[in-house]
Amino acid sequence: MKKKTILMSVVVFLSAAGLAQAQQGELHGAVDLTYQSKYVWRGFDVYGDKSAIQPSIDLDLYGTGFGVSLMGHRANSGEFENSERWDYTLYYYNSLFEGETYVTNYRLDWVYYNYPDNSSHTTSSLDLQEINTIFSWPKILPIEGLVPSYVLVKLWPSNSGTIVGARSPTGGTASGWAHIFMLDYPLTVPGFLPETPEQVLNLHTELIYNDGVAPDGGGARGPADHDWSNAVFGVSTDFDLGNNLSFTPGIYHQITMDDSINDDKDETWVALNVRYKF
Repeated sequence: MKKKTILMSVVVFLSAAGLAQAQQGELHGAVDLTYQSKYVWRGFDVYGDKSAIQPSIDLDLYGTGFGVSLMGHRANSGEFENSERWDYTLYYYNSLFEGETYVTNYRLDWVYYNYPDNSSHTTSSLDLQEINTIFSWPKILPIEGLVPSYVLVKLWPSNSGTIVGARSPTGGTASGWAHIFMLDYPLTVPGFLPETPEQVLNLHTELIYNDGVAPDGGGARGPADHDWSNAVFGVSTDFDLGNNLSFTPGIYHQITMDDSINDDKDETWVALNVRYKF
């Protein structure tokens, strides 16, 4: 209860900060629903090749740079109830060195990963916390639109005396670091529909160095190795449905370099997203 009280207190504080700036901006956000044919999270096939749905809501607090979001992860199979998760995120974003070629966009997140079917007050709890920082450099490369990004992740058990912490049956732990290197490029191609002469394909790649992070302490595999774990390649595109509604299909392929992350060397999945912005 104490942890949830702290979480709510922080949310209220950030909301109050946003309300204090209400005259300088407006409340913006998005509500969306994503279907994934597989839920692959940082290389881990969370639901064993089963599909998942992910509802979410994101609120940008009046242009202050602060925001809050809530995202759910639910398997479309009855055998993964204990692995279903809600992510509560508080974030702040801004930019440095405006007007320079090395302009840096950054975002700082604090995330609470809550598994509601596992009480946070027992040793069976899977609850985790995370701090991550995302840096991106939209002008640093000579190719317009080609944007490199870097994510630094620190993950730890919400309660150290649980099966994802000191009481892990395999000796693993969810505590550790991860380094994610990303590259994005918007490729313009002829439109797919008669009313759209051009279509933008969002090309995405990422390479992850896993420094001991595993969402379940490694589970039956034991602790995660400290090594380059996986690479992901993807392409998605947006279709404007009107009235602030959009549809985004995407396809992704993962190459796994480390068996402690994923027993399958290759993973391919499809994501379908419907989003309403306000």
